[in-house]
Amino acid sequence: MATSVKLDDDLKKRIRNLADKRHRSPHWIMCEAIRDYVDREEAKESFKQEAQASWTAYRETGRHLTGNELREWLATWGTDDETPVPSCHE
Repeated sequence: MATSVKLDDDLKKRIRNLADKRHRSPHWIMCEAIRDYVDREEAKESFKQEAQASWTAYRETGRHLTGNELREWLATWGTDDETPVPSCHE
């Protein structure tokens, strides 16, 4: 899929300068920038979808963990006294 992007002269110059410093082509720099942006935005969207699903499940069931329960559990991570995930409750 061929795609063109119109860039202003200042941005083109910045990309060329960065590409020279990284010993890469301007095309490589632009592809990496777009890939990084898309990866971040997809991760944000996934997080939002997961949060919405969690909120929906909570409204339907009332099952949850308190902040304190979660903090206490996380505090055991990496210790000799690491505990299993606490059970949700109403």
